[in-house]
Amino acid sequence: MSGYLTTHVLDTALGRPAAGLEIALYRIEGGTRRHLASMTTNADGRTDAPILPAEDFASGSYELVFHAGAYLDAVGVPPEAPRFLDQVPIRFGMSAPVHYHVPLLLSPFGYCTYRGS
Repeated sequence: MSGYLTTHVLDTALGRPAAGLEIALYRIEGGTRRHLASMTTNADGRTDAPILPAEDFASGSYELVFHAGAYLDAVGVPPEAPRFLDQVPIRFGMSAPVHYHVPLLLSPFGYCTYRGS
């Protein structure tokens, strides 16, 4: 079995999946962030493919950056200058070659994440 990474983003303020939200994945190596992938969520708030597929899996430290501000603009949340949440970075580690799922529950003024299944 080889590891891979997925996500699911739900807009808790609107009570629906966060469709059209851009996500970037980085690998953290020492003090350096190396960009690995960028994807956009589909109508179900998921990406169409794993963010990190099994053939690219390596244990280590990673960061997902959820572009919340652009998403909130797109769904009509009144803008602030600057937005309270613009980019939401989540740093986490993947140690074993298993399925890692990092969901995001998002609203204009808060978010929550956890290791999903």
